[in-house]
Amino acid sequence: MDIRSDECHLYWQSVVDTMAEGLFIVDTAGIVVFINPAAERITGYRREEVLGRPCSAFESETCLACRRDDGGLACGLFEQGRVVNRRCTVRRKDGGLVHLLKNAVILTDAHGRVIGGVETLSDISEVVNKDRQISGLRRELNKSYGFEGLIGESKPMAEVFALLDAAAQSTAPVVILGESGTGKELAAAAIHRRSPRRDGPFIKVNCAALNESLLESELFGHEKGAFTGAERQRKGRFEAAHGGSIFLDEIGDLPPQVQVKLLRVLQEGEIERVGSQEPIKLDVRVISATNQDLGTLVAQGKFREDLYYRINVIPIRLPPLRQRREDIPLLVRTFTERMALRSGRAISGLSRAALERLLAHDWPGNVRELINAMEYAFVTCREGEIQPHHLPATVLGLSPAPHRPRPPAPASSNPADDDEAMRQAILRALETTGGRKAKAAELLGVSRVTFWKRARRLGLEI
Repeated sequence: MDIRSDECHLYWQSVVDTMAEGLFIVDTAGIVVFINPAAERITGYRREEVLGRPCSAFESETCLACRRDDGGLACGLFEQGRVVNRRCTVRRKDGGLVHLLKNAVILTDAHGRVIGGVETLSDISEVVNKDRQISGLRRELNKSYGFEGLIGESKPMAEVFALLDAAAQSTAPVVILGESGTGKELAAAAIHRRSPRRDGPFIKVNCAALNESLLESELFGHEKGAFTGAERQRKGRFEAAHGGSIFLDEIGDLPPQVQVKLLRVLQEGEIERVGSQEPIKLDVRVISATNQDLGTLVAQGKFREDLYYRINVIPIRLPPLRQRREDIPLLVRTFTERMALRSGRAISGLSRAALERLLAHDWPGNVRELINAMEYAFVTCREGEIQPHHLPATVLGLSPAPHRPRPPAPASSNPADDDEAMRQAILRALETTGGRKAKAAELLGVSRVTFWKRARRLGLEI
C-alpha cells in the first residue's frame, strides 16, 4: 500500500507525539523550534514557553559548557556531528533537576547543508537514584570508623569503643552512664553483639516507662491468679532473656521492691514469678543504663547500696557531644548520606557556614538532637547544600533552647538542696513547654511516669 507524503507526515507526527523520550529540534543558532509532549513533561515547560528560546535556558551542563567566551554558541553537536548516550541534567521549570540520557544528531537539507539539530532525552532519574543508593550502601559497609552503630573518631569515643569491646568478652554486669541522647542503648546492643551471647536474645526494658504496679510482673513474670487480671501464667522479661542479655534502661527509677529482686538475680542467678515461691534458674547477662548519678541516689536512700555495687562492676561513661565536637563533621556527613538515601533528596551536604553553626551549638540533647536538626534541614532544604537558614531556630540561637538539666553532681551534704534543684528544674521545664507535662518530661530526659512521681514527691501540683 502506498502512503502519500501528507499521510506520512501525519504518521510521523503521531509517532513523535506518543514517544516516551523527549524530543527537541534546534536551529543552527541553538534556538528551539520544536518539542514534543514528552519533552514538555520532562522539563515542566509548555511548548509555547520554550519555542524561540535558546537551548541553554534549560541550564544543562553539557550545553553551558559549549558556550564561547564571547557569549556566542559553539555547540559541540555542530562540530562533532552527533552526541551518543551522554548523561546530563536539566533544570525543570519548578527549579528541580532531572537526570537525562541525551542522544543528538545534526540535520541537513537536500544539499548537505546543516540546518539544525535534533536530540532525544530519556529521563534516567530513577536509575541515578538507585546508583546513589547502591553507592551509599557500599560506603556504609566499607566505613572503618565507629563501633556497632556508635559513630566517632575522637579520643573519648576511641576509649569508649575499647572499653565496650573488652566488656563484651566479660560476663560481669555493665552499667552505661551518660546524658540523654548519647547512645546508651546502642552501646548496650554493641556489647551483646560482640559477646559470646550474640546468638541469644537481647531484651530491652525501659524501667521508667512501665507502670510501677506491673513492673515486677513484667520483669519476673507471674502465676495464674497471682493478682486481679492474672488469668494465665506469664513469663517475664528475664525469662525471655535466658541465654542472652537484658538491657535495663533508666535503672535508677526501679522501685525498692524490684531492686531487691534484681539483687537476687545478680547474686544467685534465679528469679521467682509473682505469686510463686519456686525459684527459676536463669543464665542472663545484665546490662543497665542511667542518666542519673547513682551515687547521689544511694546517698539519698533511693537506690540500694548493695545493688549499686553489683551493677557497677564495669561502668562505661558515654561523653556528651559538646565534649567531642571534633566528631560533629563526621556525624553530620554520615546522617546526611543516610537521610539522602532514605528520602531520595539531592542534598550534597552542608555549607561551611552551616557546619560552623553546628560546631558552635552546645547540644544539650546530644546526638539525638543533632539527628533531629538534620531531619529538620532535610525538610526545609530541597536540594544542593544545606545553608544556615535551613537549620532549626534553637541551633541558630534565634529561640532559647529548652532547659535540659545536666546529670547531677555527686551528692551534696544537704539532700534538701538536691530536692530544691529538682523542683526548680521541673518548674522551668513546665514553664518552657507551657504546662505540657509530656513535653516537660521529654525535656528533662525522663518518662512521664517518672516526671509525675518526682513532682508528686516534691509536693508540686501539676
